[in-house]
Amino acid sequence: MSQEFSEETHRNMLSRIPDATGRDMADWLRTVDEGPSLTNFDEKVSWLRSMHELSYGHAKAIIHEYDLRRAARKLG
Repeated sequence: MSQEFSEETHRNMLSRIPDATGRDMADWLRTVDEGPSLTNFDEKVSWLRSMHELSYGHAKAIIHEYDLRRAARKLG
């Protein structure tokens, strides 16, 4: 996996995504969930960037949040 943001940086990035992209996090997480079944973090970031013209930082934050929530579901 690519180097992760600090927790504070990650939360700050997430809070800016709706204004920067015009879409809320729930919409982005649904987009990733409905996207291709990629397993590699960097592949998912690249797919999101190329399909939705996102910056690297925004795509990375979205995928990181998606992976965090997916892992939490598996543990719950």
